[in-house]
Amino acid sequence: MIIVKKSGFLKYKGLQFRCALGKAGIKQKRLEGDNITPKGTYKITKIYYRDDKIKKIKTLIKKIKIKKNMGWCDDPNSRFYNKQIKLPHKSRHERLHRKDNIYDIVCVLNYNIKPIIKNKGSAIFFHIAKKNYQKTKGCIAIKKEHLKKLLSLIDKDTKIKIE
Repeated sequence: MIIVKKSGFLKYKGLQFRCALGKAGIKQKRLEGDNITPKGTYKITKIYYRDDKIKKIKTLIKKIKIKKNMGWCDDPNSRFYNKQIKLPHKSRHERLHRKDNIYDIVCVLNYNIKPIIKNKGSAIFFHIAKKNYQKTKGCIAIKKEHLKKLLSLIDKDTKIKIE
């Protein structure tokens, strides 16, 4: 089990990595846009990656290449809420294909997935941290090399406990 602590550290077996968390910290998530990293236990359902920037990801978890027209809907009024979408799209969304590197590897956590509850929060990702571990909008973020190392050691049944 991967343990994510409020202190901004993530632990897995003998490894410990610094991580960035949501601007509002770790709490019970209330609603879309609250900048909270949701307390609880989750799994990684799939991994999106930029094959033009990341040549090899060794993992047992399902991988999907990010295309320029891929997005993630964060619009609670859309029937596509908290799902991958094809761009352009009329609903509010985040682009998965970005100019910066934070979504070069994006792991989707199974937060608010089955069932999807409108406005409970979307796109809780485990991704690459910005320089200086800038706070996120609710995601967990670590250095690219640390994320690649971790993904090589876990599988689809590995749980992530955010506490």
